Amino acid sequence: MSIAMTRLRRSRRSWAGWWFVGPFMLVFALVLIAPLLYAIYLSLFRDSLIGGTRFVGLENYATALVDPKFWDATGRVVLFLCVQVPIMLALALVAALALDSARLRFVPLYRLSIFLPYAVPGVVAVMIWGYMYGDQFGLVADLNRWLGDIVPSPLSESFILPAIGNIVTWEFVGYNMLIFFSALQAVPQEQYEAAEIDGAGALRTVFSIKLPAIRGAIVVATIFSIIGSFQLFNEPAVLQKIAPNAISSYFTPNMYAFNLSFAGSQFNYAAAIAIISGVITMIIAFFAQSMGSKEQK
Repeated sequence: MSIAMTRLRRSRRSWAGWWFVGPFMLVFALVLIAPLLYAIYLSLFRDSLIGGTRFVGLENYATALVDPKFWDATGRVVLFLCVQVPIMLALALVAALALDSARLRFVPLYRLSIFLPYAVPGVVAVMIWGYMYGDQFGLVADLNRWLGDIVPSPLSESFILPAIGNIVTWEFVGYNMLIFFSALQAVPQEQYEAAEIDGAGALRTVFSIKLPAIRGAIVVATIFSIIGSFQLFNEPAVLQKIAPNAISSYFTPNMYAFNLSFAGSQFNYAAAIAIISGVITMIIAFFAQSMGSKEQK
């Protein structure tokens, strides 16, 4: 009898934890797992005028892998990632180190000022910068009227990608700065005291104590930034209205999938594009995490 009661109590204890994680697991399944499975299901079919919707297996994926528009969009995002992310993380790291240096007054004010752009909705931020970028109105137009057309248009085909990178950097420097600053606040004070006793200067303290201590936070911010780069959509989608010649319908993989599905009614092919983009993002993020883990060891 006692053995049966013991097993019953253990069973109740084992189920008790699910009451706490159950709501999260339910929401996780509804908002992530179910849409993902449905997208995979859609990508295995094709809707044609003759024959209607039919099962095609991996044909949509094969078509996407040789689609020049998809690879053009992917290459553009990879270029954006390789240039914009290091600049953004470097600025965020410098800001976090400056705030942590104990040489600035009014640190909360500076921290809030740097973080504030992240609180601005993405669409609103793009509209603000789009107004300043306009060569017929706004800041760039005024500068060209005053200085004689010497400022290149940020909305031209040659400069549109750096212009978007500037907007994204402005938006997310504060977010990454907060990650780095929070990690710096967790560094034990004893390490700084030991460095001071050993005669280490400010730069030596940064490179020997601070940066190694927040390497995990740098890896996390890098992974978030990689994922965010492949999710690039709001900035080019909004700017396309004022720079249609510089931003195509396949400017990024997300824009390409969106326009295929909602403008071209090619839901099945758009699902395949989205799945492949997700896999590429996972692979690059995995390699970034692996490299960060090796450096930590």
